Amino acid sequence: MSAVNPGVYKAILRVREAYPFDVGCFLMRFLPYMNTIGTVTMLTLSGFSFFVAGLVSSTIALATFFISPRVSKLVDTHGQSKVVPWAALLTVAGVVGMAAAVLLHAPEWTLFAFAVLMGCSPNPPALARTRWTYLIRSGRLGNAAPVMRTMFSYEGVLDDIGFMFSPSLSVALASTVAPIAGMLFGAIAFAAGAVLLMCSRGTEPQPGWDGSFADAAGEDFAHRKSVFRTSSVVRVLFVLMVFVGGFYGVFDTSTISFSEEIGDTTFASVVLMASAVASMLTGFVFGMIRLRMPQYRQLVLFAAIVGIAYGTMALIDSKLSLFLVGTLAAFAYAPFLIVANATCERSVPGDRLTEAITWMNAGITCGMAFGPTVSGTIIDNFGPELSFDFGALLALAIPVTALLCFRIIKRNVRDESELTIAYSSKDEAC
Repeated sequence: MSAVNPGVYKAILRVREAYPFDVGCFLMRFLPYMNTIGTVTMLTLSGFSFFVAGLVSSTIALATFFISPRVSKLVDTHGQSKVVPWAALLTVAGVVGMAAAVLLHAPEWTLFAFAVLMGCSPNPPALARTRWTYLIRSGRLGNAAPVMRTMFSYEGVLDDIGFMFSPSLSVALASTVAPIAGMLFGAIAFAAGAVLLMCSRGTEPQPGWDGSFADAAGEDFAHRKSVFRTSSVVRVLFVLMVFVGGFYGVFDTSTISFSEEIGDTTFASVVLMASAVASMLTGFVFGMIRLRMPQYRQLVLFAAIVGIAYGTMALIDSKLSLFLVGTLAAFAYAPFLIVANATCERSVPGDRLTEAITWMNAGITCGMAFGPTVSGTIIDNFGPELSFDFGALLALAIPVTALLCFRIIKRNVRDESELTIAYSSKDEAC
């Protein structure tokens, strides 16, 4: 059973103290979403080969995968205000340095050095979701606190907006103003967002604020192991997100290839834009629904829905089937990500949420790094139809993995009632 409340987003908008950090994190989103296509566009328009541009772009993705979760662990341990400015400075220095290397025709190895610096980026979606969780779970907002699912839906919509417009904006600026214009715009937006985030000190979670949930190993707060090592649910979510990033990257690549094969290259942009809009709208509506079932069942349910939905990629053989599959399957994408983020929040202490969500995003990054690479090989040798089949297998691996790990998820994901009791007990103790 479920309940629908169209007015739930009013509670989000009434939290005026959240405006600065939410706007800041939204601006910070532009650069990470621009990195792949923006870097390739900047380098190819500047005379570099697609091979070099692809390697540099992959270096950014790999650096982000290895470095960003460590940055988030430092954020959880020492606080956002002590870590984010330095990480943001390194990230912006990487973008500016790469732009300067392009203008000065510096040796190619310098591009890879600056790409590694760009991987030091703090994770904007994780930073925003952690602040919201702190405001809601700590009791700072009292009875006016929004529902957690609504918050995750709201942040998911912001993710989709950034994901939709950032790449196209970077390409437009690079092609009409200057090759470096798109990435420099992303760096400026990132820096401005980081400043706004740091100005909102009153909403910053203090390290150890969620001390009522001690680590299972009883380890000292300042010397905790990575949440990836200590939380089995985070590891499961990471694997699920690898498959999500994999099938999504395959779908994008195969859609472009299929459109080129039929001689209508603009059709790819129509399909990808329609799927993004469908995902954004569904995420917004999903935030109004309050499902009355345990969180672990929600994860398995929506894992099955998104897996089966994108598993229909195996049926694509025409423009109509591509459009229908791309649009209809996208309705399942946002709800799954919202439920996955909520599951992550229910399985780790609040003061470890930044790192946990960053590991989830790192899984998507990892999937989007290998998915298009394998897909490209399949397309070159067998055509886009078989590549869609490969993407369908990756999608179907999501519900299979969730079912195989069902006991792990059930055992380690807390219900809302448990959280309410725990935080109420904590407040009384204080």
